[in-house]
Amino acid sequence: MPNQIHTLIESCKKGNQLAQMQVYDQYAKAMFTVACRYLDDIEEAKDAMQEGFLKAFIHIDKYEPTATFGAWLKRIVINQALDTLKKRKLELVDDTVDNLQVIDDDNWQFDSTITKADILLAVESLKDKYKVVVKLYLIEGYDHEEISEILNIPVKTSRTQLRRGKQKLRELLNPHYNEARY
Repeated sequence: MPNQIHTLIESCKKGNQLAQMQVYDQYAKAMFTVACRYLDDIEEAKDAMQEGFLKAFIHIDKYEPTATFGAWLKRIVINQALDTLKKRKLELVDDTVDNLQVIDDDNWQFDSTITKADILLAVESLKDKYKVVVKLYLIEGYDHEEISEILNIPVKTSRTQLRRGKQKLRELLNPHYNEARY
């Protein structure tokens, strides 16, 4: 499989449209899922995914096999989805973070009675500025420096929004704790 994708990528670099279609077919479902993590509207998610592929094929000569092609493409699709959010005037920078202390809290343990679906539903109900950072950190696995670069926000803002998102998640999931104990 890795050799097959490498061969397809090399063909894409030469402008082979059939190879581009094969790459698209191979990655479209996964990239649509990624776009849907950030965009509620299915049509916007489809557009972001397709724009992401278009940008990837235009800039495919910049792809270096130091990372997997899927990871490289995923970052492009995420950036495209975030651009869509920015067009909606999503305010990612919180102007009240300047005087806050940064606390690194990597403890994301929840009560075992809370399901993954409960957590994902709670994440979806967060304010957009927290939801995006929480998703980039927890789901995509980016660190604060990468989130800072992707969203064009200070690292301190990324950390603060993640912490606030986590606090809000605890509040939202707190009824589950109480219900499970009775």
